[in-house]
Amino acid sequence: MKLAIGGKGGVGKTTLCALLARTFADTGRRVFAIDADPNATLAACLGFPEPDRIAPLSEMRDLITERTGAQPEAPAAFFKLNPRVDDLPARFAVEHDGIRLLRMGALKRGGTGCYCAENAFLRALVAHVLLDEQDVLVMDMEAGLEPLSRGTAQAVDWLLIVVDPSRQSLETARRIQQLAGDLGLPRVGVVGNKARDGQESAYLVRSVAPLPVLGVLPFDEGLVRAEREGRPPAAAGEELKAELAAILHALTASTTPGGANTLPSCTREDTNA
Repeated sequence: MKLAIGGKGGVGKTTLCALLARTFADTGRRVFAIDADPNATLAACLGFPEPDRIAPLSEMRDLITERTGAQPEAPAAFFKLNPRVDDLPARFAVEHDGIRLLRMGALKRGGTGCYCAENAFLRALVAHVLLDEQDVLVMDMEAGLEPLSRGTAQAVDWLLIVVDPSRQSLETARRIQQLAGDLGLPRVGVVGNKARDGQESAYLVRSVAPLPVLGVLPFDEGLVRAEREGRPPAAAGEELKAELAAILHALTASTTPGGANTLPSCTREDTNA
């Protein structure tokens, strides 16, 4: 099971990533988490001690030079497009409470078509981890899906787009959907978040149609406070626990042998709309 999780900043995608990772781990599954968001907070959400001391791989200049052969001082450097990265998860992943984590750091941005040694290094590492045999992998993405390529997209079982009841998050979701289509991601679904009542849940479902909605998490002040304070979120309320269980069931049912490859365009309805 390999999940990429994206969405507009502030909608709670890192919180969802942490909740899913924790829920899978609590069922006895091995979990590997990748923080591919430049605003890296997944380690804190997972309760890792001293999360700020986990070095992002994008800033390990000596390692990148060693693996890619790039010479930073050269004006037009040549470098390996497929550097060796197979040993890096074992060397640099940190583990806490049954979850292993890699902090990727930010891809470089420049003009159109920018492809530097750091980007080649990070993309090769993402490809290796996605294609390697792991029980459960969750990747906290930024909205642009830059770490993924056409070659790695097919290894992702689901792209989950997190939305809240705001127009900005829904516009971001549509952009992510377009990028996912360009990459050929096999399954794209939506998880709603911070819905205060049935009307907001129904609004989210209508707004993202025809994308399938795997669940809608209720507004939870405890989750918001934990996110604001950098503490691990906990599924305390019964409604939240039930929605997480429904999401896990939908994910696993769609990817097990004999299960459905797709979900219906809308997995829930609300008569209070």
